[in-house]
Amino acid sequence: MVNKRINEAVKLYEDKLFEFEQFLPSVLTFFEKHPVLNKKPFPIIHSIKSRLKDPEHLKDKLERKEKNGKIIDTKNLFNEISDLIGIRVLHLYQDQFIQINQAINEKIGNGDWVLAEEPKAFTWDPESAEFFKKLGISTELRDTFYTSIHFLIKPNNPNAVVCCEIQVRTLFEEIWGEIDHTINYPHKTESIACKEQLRVLSKLVSTGTRLADSIFRSHKDHKNNE
Repeated sequence: MVNKRINEAVKLYEDKLFEFEQFLPSVLTFFEKHPVLNKKPFPIIHSIKSRLKDPEHLKDKLERKEKNGKIIDTKNLFNEISDLIGIRVLHLYQDQFIQINQAINEKIGNGDWVLAEEPKAFTWDPESAEFFKKLGISTELRDTFYTSIHFLIKPNNPNAVVCCEIQVRTLFEEIWGEIDHTINYPHKTESIACKEQLRVLSKLVSTGTRLADSIFRSHKDHKNNE
């Protein structure tokens, strides 16, 4: 029964995959071509990553959720699984997020996208939490010390099942994310040492991001005083 339920949910995703394949390029184009975010010679966006969830990875995820007591079937698949499309927007330092956030909000304000849920910033750093709160973004601390800002957007169509998770983070935070992903995906490590080391690395990464902000602020002040 479990396998049948999961297989039917995966099959539904495969049947709807063309809708996700259509939406992904449009979101990518927005970030790749946005004139403010890509202004030369020093664009705000450093790089972009994207992916569509592989059906086999979806099946594995549903099986893991089933073991943890979360039942997902064809009726609630697209409400419960929000990362079938994933886009990661990378930038150098935290202050750049202000313009990225503004561009996303303008896109939503124009009616092209709608939010599937309110944006959320995952951070352990009190100063960063205050920074995001001033922008109207709620914050949350994960016990892994994961750091990133998440937007869940959908096309402005009440019948659309497509949802895209946009992650925005600095390059320092991306380093941590890649190491954590290698160690903990699709199954979390049981090594206590690895868990503690990843927490320490998260604090080092946050320090690096904060230092990068300080460097660019000092550079801006110097240029203004020349």
